[in-house]
Amino acid sequence: MTEDWQQGGFGLYVHWPYCEAKCPYCDFNSHVSRNIDQKAWARAYQKELERIATELPGRVLNTIFFGGGTPSLMNPDTVAGIIETARKFWPTSNNLEVTLEANPGSVEAGRFTAFRDGGVNRISMGIQALNDLDLKRLGRIHTVADARAAFDIAHQTFERVSFDLIYARQDQTLTDWEQELTLALSMAVDHLSLYQLTIEDGTAFGDRYAVGKLRGLPDETLAADMFQITQDICEAHGLPAYEVSNHARPGSESLHNLIYWRYGDYAGIGPGAHGRITLGGQRLATESWSNPQKWLESVDRGTGEKTRDLISLEDQASEYLMMALRIRSGLDVDRYTALAGHPPDAESRSSLVHLGMIADTGSNISVTKQGLMVLNAVIRELLPT
Repeated sequence: MTEDWQQGGFGLYVHWPYCEAKCPYCDFNSHVSRNIDQKAWARAYQKELERIATELPGRVLNTIFFGGGTPSLMNPDTVAGIIETARKFWPTSNNLEVTLEANPGSVEAGRFTAFRDGGVNRISMGIQALNDLDLKRLGRIHTVADARAAFDIAHQTFERVSFDLIYARQDQTLTDWEQELTLALSMAVDHLSLYQLTIEDGTAFGDRYAVGKLRGLPDETLAADMFQITQDICEAHGLPAYEVSNHARPGSESLHNLIYWRYGDYAGIGPGAHGRITLGGQRLATESWSNPQKWLESVDRGTGEKTRDLISLEDQASEYLMMALRIRSGLDVDRYTALAGHPPDAESRSSLVHLGMIADTGSNISVTKQGLMVLNAVIRELLPT
């Protein structure tokens, strides 16, 4: 019998918690340390892989994603060892995707060659801006020249290269963003991730914003206009949105991220890593200890996991809906119904179709371009009360 997670696939997420510097907008679990025992980290990752593989034997592994932090600071031998161990424990798909996140300041041709030889076949680069002033404002330690040089190295080494940009930045005009995005598209290989700047609590930007010291942020109208031209320009250049913030040439979508959005299973290892795994027909949410030293010590005692919670079928249905409506392919109504015990509310669906926010074939619900502008409101309308 097919379990629900199999409709989304199975991936492995590996979190590396260290960066060279902490960016003021970042709320990820990242830390700055000058003394990192790479051998100790390699041993801990290996031990966690063995633990998880014992629980989840025989699955076909579709993707491995090294996130962070700045995984390009990892020793290439550590990365290669994780990939080799994962291949030993699980059969892999014919098109296994292995992504490693990199920051331009940590890119060296020799290291990238070593990552490729160790099994990495896709790079996701955190460029964030193609403007030196804004890179400084964002706390980035690289320049545009550094970013372009690093991108060239990545492009020469890997067939698949993606990079991230943040827009709706301080004092950024619509024309500024249009010109920057056009430049980015002239560089792009097959994938771009384009995120609006969000101010998160607990970050340096969040603290500045709370006391009125983060000036020049766009109002809602300008931010909406930036989102709209992002969709239009990327589509015109052959990289349409397949998810709210992700654009790709057809066939070059991030397979790992699609596991999240298609509500598959993914095992998370490393400090602060989250996972969704199905055991004995029950879906569990896992979370690892976030403090790097605490995680290492916990792994030595048997597991890096901090919590493991059962997800009810009702909550699974809600999570699936929230993820599936982010992607162009949309929500499978039968799958949602099997989880929730009932289809999405007919009155809400009818109202959203009338407003032009969703397309509803009866068996599938997808969000229209107009609906993407107010995606959170569409999701709230369809979630059961």
